[in-house]
Amino acid sequence: MSLSMKSSKLFILLVALALLAGCGGESESPAEPTVVQAFMADPEAVARGGALFAGTCAGYCHSRLPGNSDAVFLFDCEWIHGGSDQEIFDTVTVGVPNTRMVGFGSNFPEGDDDLWKIIAFIRTNQQACS
Repeated sequence: MSLSMKSSKLFILLVALALLAGCGGESESPAEPTVVQAFMADPEAVARGGALFAGTCAGYCHSRLPGNSDAVFLFDCEWIHGGSDQEIFDTVTVGVPNTRMVGFGSNFPEGDDDLWKIIAFIRTNQQACS
């Protein structure tokens, strides 16, 4: 068998496998939005997150504008303590040892939902990341 014939058979086999991999019978449904994505789609939730951010986060440490501060700027793409929604949630909940970042626990008026709304507000207003 010639090399080109072997290559053709290999190509056909790979195409067939690719087609089979895409044919699972049932179509996959889109993934459910995360709690933050759901709040980002709700203007009232984002507004509440903004008000909470202004009164809690910006009122003491974090600015909405980059500048000279010992508090981390939260609207860029650089995260020191983890940038996933869950990592942000955990950092705000337990705080950061040896810094001014105290843990808030679930001490927001609407508990954890309020913290997720703050994260949704930050994500909604975050600079474009490349």
